[in-house]
Amino acid sequence: MERRVTSGTLNPTSGPSSRSEASSSRDVLTRLRTDIVSSVFGPETRLKFADMTKRYDVSIGTLREALSQLSSEGFVTVEAGKGFKVSPVSAVELIEITDHFISFEKRAVREAIVHGGEDWEANIVAVHHRLSLIEGLPWERRMERHSEWVERHREFHEAIVAACPGRWLFRLRSIMFDQLDRYRFVTKRAPEGLGGRKFEEHREIMMATLARDADLASALIEQHIRDTSERALKLL
Repeated sequence: MERRVTSGTLNPTSGPSSRSEASSSRDVLTRLRTDIVSSVFGPETRLKFADMTKRYDVSIGTLREALSQLSSEGFVTVEAGKGFKVSPVSAVELIEITDHFISFEKRAVREAIVHGGEDWEANIVAVHHRLSLIEGLPWERRMERHSEWVERHREFHEAIVAACPGRWLFRLRSIMFDQLDRYRFVTKRAPEGLGGRKFEEHREIMMATLARDADLASALIEQHIRDTSERALKLL
């Protein structure tokens, strides 16, 4: 049934205030998720409303909505009477997340290679270049730009599978990517981390994908992800 709004009656869901609140909610959700992924807030950190509302300049209601969403995604936990805190990390969880992500990602890259066109290829090259500008830096400089690396790394892996037409497949691999990203700080924060090796691995994945070699691209992606996860397991 069509919903009509008579003259002089305000639609509570479409005014400027509602749109502004929705925008603020999405913004704090993205910022808070990024801060957790990039280890600004480490595992099991208590997330206090007084501190968080000041940091993100939002109301308690907007912050609570964002935290509830992150709770459903597995990034934070809530305890009765104690509030929210960043979810803990564990070897068992990392192994399970790794297996799920690899399964989805390999399927997604095969679909992308079949359906991707010239614009898809050009975007992969451009996004890889942006990522390589950080990955080619000395370790200390990379750490100074760690938050930027997190975003560019995500952009690169999304660009690889962007031509995948399966909406649910893409959505599921994105959920697993978010969860796996939380563990990457373990290797990125170690001075002897994998920066140089990962730089080469990303280039090899790009070249195999652009060459439309689905078998090689899938194998490189699996090796790339498992190598990082195995490293994180040793450092947890």
